[in-house]
Amino acid sequence: MKNEKKAELKVGIIVIVAIIIFLWILGWAKNFSFNSNEKSLTISFQNVAGLVVGDFVSVQGIKEGYVKSLKNDNNLVLVDISLSDDVKLKEDAQFSIMMVDLMGGKKIEITPGLSKVDIDYSQIQNGSFVGDISTAMAALGEVQNDLVSIISEVKITLTSLNNVINNAEFTSGIQNSVTSLNKLIQKTDLIISNNSNSVSELLKNSNELVLNSNKFIVDNKDEIRTTFSNVSKLVKSTDTLMLKLSNFMVEVENKDNNLGKLLYNKDLVENLSLTLKKLKELTDTINKQINDEGLKVDANIF
Repeated sequence: MKNEKKAELKVGIIVIVAIIIFLWILGWAKNFSFNSNEKSLTISFQNVAGLVVGDFVSVQGIKEGYVKSLKNDNNLVLVDISLSDDVKLKEDAQFSIMMVDLMGGKKIEITPGLSKVDIDYSQIQNGSFVGDISTAMAALGEVQNDLVSIISEVKITLTSLNNVINNAEFTSGIQNSVTSLNKLIQKTDLIISNNSNSVSELLKNSNELVLNSNKFIVDNKDEIRTTFSNVSKLVKSTDTLMLKLSNFMVEVENKDNNLGKLLYNKDLVENLSLTLKKLKELTDTINKQINDEGLKVDANIF
């Protein structure tokens, strides 16, 4: 009888321990917690991409909470999360949905931020979705027609290139070109080898010329500086002369000087023209008289 009671006690203890372990595993898997010091925070996403209640929340890769609820609100998804009390978030914290594994599991990853101001847990924070395999496949599906077209064009290009390379005439031409280039290189090397002394002498003369030019400039730097200074003064003087000449011509056109008044005086020009006309008439008359009967002079002298 005593042994039966011990056996029943052992079975009871084992069952209680098993129940406790089961509840602990269930709470860990479903993120149940008996801690009343958890922090709540609401994050808005444009797309949660399969995030479900119970998915865990990590801060810098460490599990610190779980998703409590999700609801739609004006084309956004509001996600309520629960965080451990020891988590410290700043106002510049960043929230993003990431893929946990290849099976499509999701989590919310939080970057705490570097600001000195703590986050306001009563405000709705903005989150982002960084994408996963499904979104990548969807994007690939949008461009599949373009990819097929590009692959077809690449195939045509490779076929044409293969035909060109396999062309005997083209291959022969390349071989001849390489052979000719090789011969040219050999001849060039031979010429340089046979004229190495001349090349050395040429380089030496060039070096001496540079040294002599440099010495000439150094020795005559004062004269060169003076020459450039004189040239600069001449240019300035020329500019001054041109400016004065320009001003003079403007004064002439505006009749601000005697030459302008003389050239642009209308009465003077008309009188001069009339005088020349009368002088021409007098000259014609004298020439006619000389050619006919001689010059006649009828003058009354008082």
